[in-house]
Amino acid sequence: MSNSYQQVSIAVTNEEQKDIVLALMADAGFEGFVDERSVLKAFIPSTNFEPAMVEEILQPLGVKWETETIEQRNWNAEWEAGFEPVVVDGYCAIRADFHEPVNGVTHDIIITPKMSFGTGHHATTYMMVEAMRSIDFDGKKVLDFGTGTGILAILAEKMGAASVKAIDNDAWSIENTGENIARNGCSKIEIQLTDSIPVSETYDIILANINRNVVLSQLGEMVKHSAAGSFIVISGLLQSDGSDLLSAIEEHSLTLINKLERNSWLCWELVVKETNR
Repeated sequence: MSNSYQQVSIAVTNEEQKDIVLALMADAGFEGFVDERSVLKAFIPSTNFEPAMVEEILQPLGVKWETETIEQRNWNAEWEAGFEPVVVDGYCAIRADFHEPVNGVTHDIIITPKMSFGTGHHATTYMMVEAMRSIDFDGKKVLDFGTGTGILAILAEKMGAASVKAIDNDAWSIENTGENIARNGCSKIEIQLTDSIPVSETYDIILANINRNVVLSQLGEMVKHSAAGSFIVISGLLQSDGSDLLSAIEEHSLTLINKLERNSWLCWELVVKETNR
């Protein structure tokens, strides 16, 4: 079985267009992205690549694009070469093991991103870390729904969580998360390959940095698996999705307590009301 990937290089003119393209490509199954200022590179296994699908996504946006077949190891080398440390508000640093430690931060997270989405560079991951800073994780039971590289799960343990369940429907992400958990010396994170929240589990905090369709379709399940007064932090949606998300919040009797916006993306912090349990 080939380990090759299709690299789609898309010429973008501004940050807003770049974020819209990224969101659409992620929803279409692209698994990794490299941001090179005026070019966004998106990656998908060659066996899943459909040129007609890409044309359908990009043609209405009027952007130019080209494809190239590359080997998985070459993609990783390309990512690592351009991977710079990310520092969120002087609170949390996210870096590779070949970077020097960042001074003056509370939490230092080391990851090897590989083909997983979520290095801290993307606005949604950055905002999730920002939102987590205002929540008390001490002794809490946490779910990282769509863990990607495991950044949020690792941060949750570093912030004092009693236990963390990290789930994802992508085997590559689960493997990468396991490596990153070990690299950061974490011992309270359980990882699971699944696309649904484990039954008979209730959480104090749910972190969901996924995409619009999954967030909207699974919000009710998140509430069912939350204790009264629990936090649900969601991202992966564009600002234009705000009205749909607000309707879903009202439907499930959630309270919106904090809004973050970065570039064209949003991150909302919610609290489960007593009436939901």
